[in-house]
Amino acid sequence: MAILLTGATGFVGRHILAQLQRRGHGVTIVARPGWQERIAFEPELTQAVETDDLFAQDADWWRGVLAEGDLVIHAAWYAEPGAYLTSGKNLDCLSGTLALAKGATAAGVGRVVGLGTCIEYEMAEHPLSSDAPLTPTTPYAAAKLSAFHTLQQWFGQEGVSFLWCRLFHLYGPGEHAKRLVPFLHDRLKAGAAVELTSGTQIRDFIDVETAARRIVDGALSDVQGAANICTGQGRTVRALAEEIADQYGRRDLLRFGARADNLVDPPCIVGVPTEFGAD
Repeated sequence: MAILLTGATGFVGRHILAQLQRRGHGVTIVARPGWQERIAFEPELTQAVETDDLFAQDADWWRGVLAEGDLVIHAAWYAEPGAYLTSGKNLDCLSGTLALAKGATAAGVGRVVGLGTCIEYEMAEHPLSSDAPLTPTTPYAAAKLSAFHTLQQWFGQEGVSFLWCRLFHLYGPGEHAKRLVPFLHDRLKAGAAVELTSGTQIRDFIDVETAARRIVDGALSDVQGAANICTGQGRTVRALAEEIADQYGRRDLLRFGARADNLVDPPCIVGVPTEFGAD
């Protein structure tokens, strides 16, 4: 199987690459020059197509890149913490993703897997199934949902198998330093106080390595449509923070309530996991 992966140097993509290569699959990645210094990879299983901006490429470029492709896993998207939810770059990612899709069908690719987000859903107190109502409230979530709807219709019309993996709250190796878990580790390791909200928000936290394994399971399966990459278990932000603080014996440094709760932050986001079976 000829597999192409975008976003291989990103937080999720690097773990998808590792999972594929752990199973013996050769992978062609689309990445910026200098990618070799940014990730671990198996040289004998890795090829690369270099571009400064994959989202700026047109359908004809993608058709050439994917001429021998069987499976595409599209993990690339703009995701800078503190900026990605409202950035206009989401529109660039959306238009670039549609160009990839058009090129993939022209090249005869048989299966495409994209990565979505749990915040495409309308938030609810009960666990969210993959067919739950969809109500995005940010440009990021709206662009992801637009990609899902358009790709589902386009690939269905063209006879291409399509899977959309909605990711819940990831943490783990390679995470950006500004995100919650590495921020907590950095502050607590330094013996510094951590100012937090009430911490009552319930989230479906999933380790990125587990998430990558499930994405690859899904990619190599016959499952189509929307799928949830989650644990099905909710934990409060407070419980997660206390678990990390206990590694340093420093719960005393956690200052819950020092920051105001975000009034638009959903009180609960928990999913119903999609099962794919093992490779």
